[in-house]
Amino acid sequence: MWTLAWFVALALFGTAVVWRASGWLETSADRLSAYYGLPAIVQGSIVVAVGSSFPELMTAVIAPLIHGEFELGVGAIVGSAIFNVLVIPGLAAAFSPGALDVGRDVVYKEAQFYIISVAVFLLMCSFAVIYYPVENGVSGTITPTLALIPIGTYLLYVFIQYQDTIEHDAPDVSGIDATKQWAYLLASLALITVGVEALVRAAIGFGGVFGTPSFVWGLTVVAAATSLPDAFVSVAAAKRDRDVTSIANVFGSNVFDLLVAVPAGVIVAGAVTIDFGVAVPLVAFLTLATIALFALLRTEFALAAWEPGVLLGLYLAFLVWLLLETVGLVGVLV
Repeated sequence: MWTLAWFVALALFGTAVVWRASGWLETSADRLSAYYGLPAIVQGSIVVAVGSSFPELMTAVIAPLIHGEFELGVGAIVGSAIFNVLVIPGLAAAFSPGALDVGRDVVYKEAQFYIISVAVFLLMCSFAVIYYPVENGVSGTITPTLALIPIGTYLLYVFIQYQDTIEHDAPDVSGIDATKQWAYLLASLALITVGVEALVRAAIGFGGVFGTPSFVWGLTVVAAATSLPDAFVSVAAAKRDRDVTSIANVFGSNVFDLLVAVPAGVIVAGAVTIDFGVAVPLVAFLTLATIALFALLRTEFALAAWEPGVLLGLYLAFLVWLLLETVGLVGVLV
């Protein structure tokens, strides 16, 4: 009992640290974006997205580097991606003064590139099974060379955003001390690393207490905790009628998670084995969640009325599925 209480306390501590440090990170990133004159869609999809995705990046790096738990890191990233596309838009739409109006650029550029990112991630896993198979036939080894495929795709994404930046006529700003904001940003990154380490230890502990694979807890506890920065940023942006930044942050964060965070974990670990039988069902649900969000956004390029309820309902179904996996009633993943 005391062991479980300790891991719960550790998870709460890690969540609190990540949430607070991410708030500081988002503030400094927002001010730096204004200082450097970035357009709203680039600010949301690159600067804010990378900043708020730093917890997921640290999870992907810390889990294999310190604990030898690559699958926990991947589970946290996939779980975070599902949380991002279902919960965050739903909450942002709920707190928006009116309909969450995202516009054509987000739907036709950000959402579609994110769909490409999911395909590239699955392609990397497929290549691992095809070219570096493990004995059971449904697992494969992801090598640092394979990890370069999604990283190269992300560089293409950055180039596309750069094209938007050079065409943007930014207003003049004053009163922002860039050196001070960079210092805040770096300090926030250090604190986030501490919080993520606590979350990873808690997830491993929960797996030991309940006798379930730690990656299941990565899909839920760590994923939700590390996605809090994204939720905080998107809801705050929606409240201020900055709908484009709100949703662009969601897609940009997921693109970064799939194309950079997971490969970073592979490179740190040297080479990792991935179970295709686990990866496919999770990516399939992520794809379903992505299609649902894309379809809802495509109708009038906005989220309003009953639509956020559909997204939140899908996430509830995801949690029920994982609960059934945990108690042994369903055996798709474990």
